[in-house]
Amino acid sequence: MQKNNSHLLEKTVGRKSIYKGKIIDVNLLDVVLPNGEDAKREVVYHQGAVGVIAIYENEMYFVKQYRISAEECLIEVPAGKIEPNDSPEKTALKELKEETGLVAESVSKIYEFYVSPGFANEIIHLFEAKNVHPEQQELDPDEFVEIIKVPLDQLEEKLKDNYFKDAKTIAAVQYVISHY
Repeated sequence: MQKNNSHLLEKTVGRKSIYKGKIIDVNLLDVVLPNGEDAKREVVYHQGAVGVIAIYENEMYFVKQYRISAEECLIEVPAGKIEPNDSPEKTALKELKEETGLVAESVSKIYEFYVSPGFANEIIHLFEAKNVHPEQQELDPDEFVEIIKVPLDQLEEKLKDNYFKDAKTIAAVQYVISHY
């Protein structure tokens, strides 16, 4: 049972849209703090995204892609933004096929977590793909990725070597290390 947190809550008393984009919206909020003082909060709103743990023939599948915000190529689990009217499960199956060419019979949710709750509402839904088999990769026109396969017995070493720098991917790899 969760304790009453009313003594910690901030009350939103004003909201101004700063930016509306294809992937995010940004608002400036006027809030009243628990001690009664006024403050401002910048909040990034995002539809949410998925990440998919995919294992085939004792290898975990990743994609390597350039991330402009990090200014480097990152190794990540297959992932993508949840489109309006799509479920996280549908998005996970779609992104897995698009990015890796792997098709899963089903997915099961492992975790659901905030990416950066200090300023954003984005939630990542992390799934494990079940009964995976290869087909053809179907990238979006603006997607450029390289498929990376890591043997399961090398994941822990790669994790320690800072091979993975993406939070959802680190959570996924830690899950696989502890469950396989």
